[in-house]
Amino acid sequence: MKYLCFIFALTTLFLAGCGNEEAGRGDKDTPGYAATMYFDALYNRKDMKAALKLSTPRLARIMRSYGTPSQFTRNLVNMQFDQVTIELDMTNKSLREQYGKKAKVNLIFTGQLHGDQVDDMRSVQMVKRKGDWYVDKINPDPYAR
Repeated sequence: MKYLCFIFALTTLFLAGCGNEEAGRGDKDTPGYAATMYFDALYNRKDMKAALKLSTPRLARIMRSYGTPSQFTRNLVNMQFDQVTIELDMTNKSLREQYGKKAKVNLIFTGQLHGDQVDDMRSVQMVKRKGDWYVDKINPDPYAR
C-alpha cells in the first residue's frame, strides 16, 4: 500500500511539472503582469489576437493597421527579437498603481536578433477597465532618434 501511495505521489509530482510554460509569473491582477503578457504575445508567441485582447480599443485599432505582430513591433515599438525574455523593472514600483485606474510599467527586454544579444527597455501606460489591466500606450524610446 505504501508503495502504491509513493508511486501515486511521484506521478502527481511529475504531472504538476508539466504545466503550461506560457503562463507568466506573478499576480494576474497587476498592470505588470498584463504588460508582460502583452509583449510575450507579440514577440514570443507572435499572436496578434492575444495581444489585441490585452490592449485598449485605441491601441488595438493602431495594431490592426500594421497587420502582423512583426510589422507592428518593427515599426511602432521599434524593437525586434528572434526570441526575448521580458522582465518587470521593479526599481520604481509603487503600490498606488495597483489600486488606481492608471499605471506606468517599465519592462526590460533581453533577447537575440540574428545571433546577437539585444537589451532594451520600454515604458507602457496601462489603464484599468472593469477590473482588468490593458496596455493603452507604448511610450517612445527617449534615446532613439
